Amino acid sequence: MTSTKKDPVLVVVQLTGGSDYMNMVVPYADPLYYDNRPTVGVPTKDVLPIDSRFGFNPALGAVKDLYDQGQVAVINGVGYPNPNRSHFRAMDIWHTCEPEKIATEGWLGRVIRDIDPHGENVLTGVNFGRGLPRALALTGVPVASVAALENYGVLTGISGQEQRARALDLFARMYSPAIGTGAAMDYLGRTGLDALKGADILKTATETYTSTVEYAATSIAQSLRGMAQVLLKDLGTRVFYTSLGGFDTHANQAPVHTPLLSELSDGIGDFFADLKEHDAAGNVLMLVFTEFGRRVKENGSGSDHGSGGGSYIIGQPVTGGMHGQYPSLKEEDQLDGDLQFQVDFRSVYSTIVEKWMGLDAKSVTGGSYEHLDFV
Repeated sequence: MTSTKKDPVLVVVQLTGGSDYMNMVVPYADPLYYDNRPTVGVPTKDVLPIDSRFGFNPALGAVKDLYDQGQVAVINGVGYPNPNRSHFRAMDIWHTCEPEKIATEGWLGRVIRDIDPHGENVLTGVNFGRGLPRALALTGVPVASVAALENYGVLTGISGQEQRARALDLFARMYSPAIGTGAAMDYLGRTGLDALKGADILKTATETYTSTVEYAATSIAQSLRGMAQVLLKDLGTRVFYTSLGGFDTHANQAPVHTPLLSELSDGIGDFFADLKEHDAAGNVLMLVFTEFGRRVKENGSGSDHGSGGGSYIIGQPVTGGMHGQYPSLKEEDQLDGDLQFQVDFRSVYSTIVEKWMGLDAKSVTGGSYEHLDFV
């Protein structure tokens, strides 16, 4: 008997800069929220209620619609011990699963390696955006990185292996991170040519694609549209990645955060509507995460780096609802003015890797972490 069950697909959306969890999922019934945030707090009348205590930011309308269909799991109070408030270090920790030491192996690089140990499909992992996120980086694991499908394949116009190798060497020098230059060169040298092979194939995803869904012209919506095109082309891609920046709202938070959340929400709504229209949503799970939350108390017109944020799992296979306790806003329960985390982010990863992707989580996260019940 031939199985028609499609392989599970993971889409990861990174919110760069530390998106304010308390203003994404608003504890609107708690007076302490408004005591701490007289200016940046989302007014009670504007909140999209989840229940009598919590509600979504009004800009997250499309996400709320999916939540009402049971397709969004809000994971409350996500973090890790001894939180780091540096953007770069905190993001590194999320990318490598290593809070204690500097690491270079990306958790999704390991996922891709475990799905395709011999690197037979250069499109098992695809990133939409510039450069290559550390989460996807692992020596010997090719990942195609593309800004926009229509323009992809710039290097494919370079004829001959030698010229391509020279071009790659140039890219390696341009994009070598400050730490681990040798590893970066090594990585690009070994896997870069493999990644190039995917260029011509990826470009074909736009040829046969049609949809009644009109995505916005925003970068996040266009990246998600590109993912839908690749998914519907059945190229064997199992891990997709993209990011949306601008969430570092130290000042003027409302005018900055609200439109970003609107772009995010509309893009996600369009993406899942597109997949649903093509009967292709049943095997897709999305993780939306950010490196940390913001402080409980506002700083005037914005909020500073905090900890204990939220993650969001979206898709038809999800067990929807609020998962875990929303962290207490009481001063005595806070961690130096921050929300206290209850869920280790590696539990979120482990659950996705094992219960959704069907792989051994320990080889990805480097340890044993409690599984959650969102899948």
